[in-house]
Amino acid sequence: MTGCAVLILSGGSGVRFSTRIPKQYFRLGNKTIIRHAIDAFLEHPGIDAIRVVRRPQDKHLYEESVAGISILDPTDGGKTRQDSVRLGLESLKDIKPKWVLIHDAARPFPNESLITRALNGLTKSHAVVPGLPLLDTIKELEDDRKTIKKTVNRKKLWRAQTHQAFHYKTILNAHRKTSQEEMTDDAAVAEKAGIPVTIVDGHNENIKITTQKDIQQAKKMLNFPDSLTRVGNGFDAHRFGPGNHVVLCGIKINHEQGLEGHSDADVPMHALTDAILGAISAGDIGSHFPPSDKKWQDAPSHQFLRHATKLVQDLKGKILNVDITIICESPKISPHREAMRKKISEIIEIPVSSVSVKATTTEQLGFTGRREGIVAQAITSISIPASKI
Repeated sequence: MTGCAVLILSGGSGVRFSTRIPKQYFRLGNKTIIRHAIDAFLEHPGIDAIRVVRRPQDKHLYEESVAGISILDPTDGGKTRQDSVRLGLESLKDIKPKWVLIHDAARPFPNESLITRALNGLTKSHAVVPGLPLLDTIKELEDDRKTIKKTVNRKKLWRAQTHQAFHYKTILNAHRKTSQEEMTDDAAVAEKAGIPVTIVDGHNENIKITTQKDIQQAKKMLNFPDSLTRVGNGFDAHRFGPGNHVVLCGIKINHEQGLEGHSDADVPMHALTDAILGAISAGDIGSHFPPSDKKWQDAPSHQFLRHATKLVQDLKGKILNVDITIICESPKISPHREAMRKKISEIIEIPVSSVSVKATTTEQLGFTGRREGIVAQAITSISIPASKI
């Protein structure tokens, strides 16, 4: 005989949650909602077995959620929640648990103290339900559901949560007897069967995920930040060719050679564009402006940088700072550095103080040392609302 088993009900489709997958398989951080719940029970020393009651069509979502852990094989649910609970209870007959906890997969935070209170309650009662007293004033409405009929005394009213805990044989027999009647939770099944139900203190953080607003609340409970900082880096190189000037960071600089390229060959601006695209996982400059497209022949590179900046703005993000390093023997960068910083700041709409432009050489090593071309690398940090990632 097993001491205590947990049934986690994962049969809902989550219509109110408005996503293409059932809400229990939505990722909350690095784990799905149901996995958060499973892990909480796995970590409790009083739990001996866990089984998920799922929909057959969610097989792959379920398998992804439980990868790497060992629990009982899942069982398929029924047409209603009550059917699913009964089928789940019947499936536990082989392990014959003394106690069973029945939990909704959409409640990701059944903490250790809450589980312990339920288990302790079962030493004195055959049915235990966690709950919270109602704090708001409660009104009963007329049949039109618009007019208040009366104020209800809230002193004896509590909000029931899950997991709901039972002696296994007691709740199994109760479900068998009430299989044709619709009940909203398992405590109601026990009540209908004449089983006294004891209430224990629930937990405010034991929320049920029903809407997208609940996801935001859950993220705050997990200490998710309101915004995240993303970092990107970019690199570009162009060889010298015919010409009498180069364009670097949007600034035209006289030079004995030009730079070869499909556009204006602005090396540092290309590197920065790639850095921004990389920070938001939006590909690279070539995927947005393919060199095979004649449209971009000799195009000014500020168009590319403005495009990348707009993608950040579309995410309600903000470029925090950029750091550009230009690697070449010539031309000299220092006389033009401040103009470059100002130009970049105008394009990406951040203060000049947040734009760094540096220059270095390779001590006459490599193709830049042989004055065959120019290399640039760029790093940027971007703040993006956590809800957009």
